[in-house]
Amino acid sequence: MKEKLSEECAVFGVSLFPGEDNEEAKGICCNALLSMQHRGQEGAGIAVARKNSITLKKGSGLVGEVFSPKVLEQLPKGTEAIGHVRYSTTGESALKNVQPFLTEYLTGRIATAHNGNVGNAGQIREKLSAFGLDFSATSDSEVISSLIAYETVRHGDLLSGVKSGARLLAGAFSLVVLGDSSRVVALRDPNGYRPLCIGENERGAAVASESCALDSCGFRFVRDVRPGEVVVLESGKLVHSELYASSRRESLCVFEYVYFARPDSVLDGLSVYEARLNMGRRLAREHPVEADVVCGVPDSGLEAAMGYSLESGVPIATGFVKNRYIGRSFIFPTQEQRKNAVRMKLNPLKAAVEGKRVVLVDDSIVRGTTSPHIIAAMRRAGAREVHLRISAPPFLHTCYFGTDIGKEENLIANRLSIEEIRMKIGADTLGYISIQGLLQACEGCRTGLCTGCFTGDYASPVGGD
Repeated sequence: MKEKLSEECAVFGVSLFPGEDNEEAKGICCNALLSMQHRGQEGAGIAVARKNSITLKKGSGLVGEVFSPKVLEQLPKGTEAIGHVRYSTTGESALKNVQPFLTEYLTGRIATAHNGNVGNAGQIREKLSAFGLDFSATSDSEVISSLIAYETVRHGDLLSGVKSGARLLAGAFSLVVLGDSSRVVALRDPNGYRPLCIGENERGAAVASESCALDSCGFRFVRDVRPGEVVVLESGKLVHSELYASSRRESLCVFEYVYFARPDSVLDGLSVYEARLNMGRRLAREHPVEADVVCGVPDSGLEAAMGYSLESGVPIATGFVKNRYIGRSFIFPTQEQRKNAVRMKLNPLKAAVEGKRVVLVDDSIVRGTTSPHIIAAMRRAGAREVHLRISAPPFLHTCYFGTDIGKEENLIANRLSIEEIRMKIGADTLGYISIQGLLQACEGCRTGLCTGCFTGDYASPVGGD
């Protein structure tokens, strides 16, 4: 079983001004995917449009493994491209499910990249299959691409097809669609479960799951795509935007701030770094303890640990040295790989914690499989006391919108009380941030926040196919 959560992927799209000296969309796309590698390490893909054609390259593994300089050179030059990094939440972990998906139809072809989870994908697949469409993958993202192609044929143009298809989807979806007419169409679901933002520079325009990707590629952040909004990039410009649908309850996944996003990203008006710092401050107020040092569990526990230290006055220290060549433990598809990764990637720093009372700050406890190892490592390094503080409330419910929480019976907080969890993981004390505290830490977010995995109160109907 996985301890850390996973979330389906990152998307990117770019449109550059026309000109032979400005046909580096594939390289920009690759750099953007590298900056969002934290969102998925199972596979990566890039689709490039050129001369009314789309060329797709994708593979299993890290971005740098899939797109070596030689492979990237083999992709055609062009001014429009989209890309994707993947972690599977629906569909098995296999090359056939790596995105983008390339879909051909009577008058053209499209490539589609998707971040999220669509609950009615099975029903749509059955309907499209009855119309003669074939499916080779098991991912809901392939269904989305086929649906958009089908609706594009029905309505006669790509933008209408994207909007019509999106209105039939139920769940979470940030989409980037590349047409063979060299248009990039991007949209966000009406609830805004998954992030998407727009950037511009002197060479063109781009959309990305996180603003850190825009920064790394030299684009100036312009704004977030609004929930229920569709935008069109063409010839290096944002040429169209409109609201295609609305929701009475906008609801970005709050775990984007807790764990998924990079700290240098800004989502819906709120800095991820500031949100995590605020979480640590709230934890210090809600769960104070006498201690000598505060240590964060890399990576997403570090900012919350800093906030705890600033609020409590307890000095911050480096508790673990991280092996930067080992990815996030939740990314690895098998339990044995994840188990070994936890052992290899974090080593306690004895000089910082020996003989001391340590406040250890982490982002979450999901199934309770990793925390005991981390606490035991602290004790082996000589920590006199280990007080665990968690910047997310207890997980009680599954997620239907792209976060791979799994079955509720596997969540440790559904089986044990907080005191029983403390005893099981071996901490001297254990404190979770409250839901109210978490929301207050994120109150700078311009949209509402989904906390369904903590409260069971989902922003839209839930369920499978």
